Amino acid sequence: MEQPFADRLAALVEERRSQICLGLDPDPAHLGPEGAAAAAGSQGAAAERAGRAVVAHCRALIERAGPACVAAKPQLACFERLGAPGWTALAETCATAREAGLLVLADAKRGDVPVTAAAYAQALVGDTPTPWGPVAGLGVDAFTASPLLGRDALEPLVEAAACTGAGVFVLVRTSNPGAADVQDLAAPERPLHEHLAALVDGLSERLLGERGLSGMGAVVGATEPEHLARLRELMPRSIFLIPGVGAQGGRAETLGPAFAPGPAAALVAASRAIAADPDPAAAAERLRAAVWDVSTA
Repeated sequence: MEQPFADRLAALVEERRSQICLGLDPDPAHLGPEGAAAAAGSQGAAAERAGRAVVAHCRALIERAGPACVAAKPQLACFERLGAPGWTALAETCATAREAGLLVLADAKRGDVPVTAAAYAQALVGDTPTPWGPVAGLGVDAFTASPLLGRDALEPLVEAAACTGAGVFVLVRTSNPGAADVQDLAAPERPLHEHLAALVDGLSERLLGERGLSGMGAVVGATEPEHLARLRELMPRSIFLIPGVGAQGGRAETLGPAFAPGPAAALVAASRAIAADPDPAAAAERLRAAVWDVSTA
């Protein structure tokens, strides 16, 4: 088994003085010059040309912004919509991120009944046994998961992560405006997102690293920072994955409570805030410096 995700992340955070996770959400209709050039210089079906363009676009972002980051987060839907060429593009993009020294976090949001959850786990971090030999999955370092089917649906994902040293980031209080429609619903004792936090904390021992942080993490949006202190209280060992800084309105300076256990206790995910900037390298470095200051204050 590999070193636990939490420990690998902590080592990278210390080395790079960064907690930035580069979001890769490629839209084939709106790619940078590298993607356009790759499409113009290729032949084949539309999906194949789009796949090559997506790879070139993501490679350029990783090369420019990657030095200020510790992880890359490909949004699987953005690749899967291209069919088989999209999955090939995803695998190539993951390989590029690894070559740049980044951890790879698949934004998959998987969640289903246990038998299907086990198949998702094989596709993301394990392999699938067949009569002709095992078929390797994507082999990512961590992935996002939905908890709304309950603990038994999370169990196969957590078990696979424990066996491979991967991390799992469970949706707890997300950054989209509609999150309150469900995640803030009042339950008999506390809001639903607090029940989800308790579920994550109950599983955190399974993915605990030697530094006291757990790869049983939580997705907690930056757009409602008033929840951070309470959620950190409920999940003292979990690494937080924090989307929503920049384009969605979240601000780095409000994230202090997430880092209460230390600088490696949270990852700040940024997609458009970096990719849409005329200088992605400078945008990533500005965010890296701002988050580092908050995490070490």
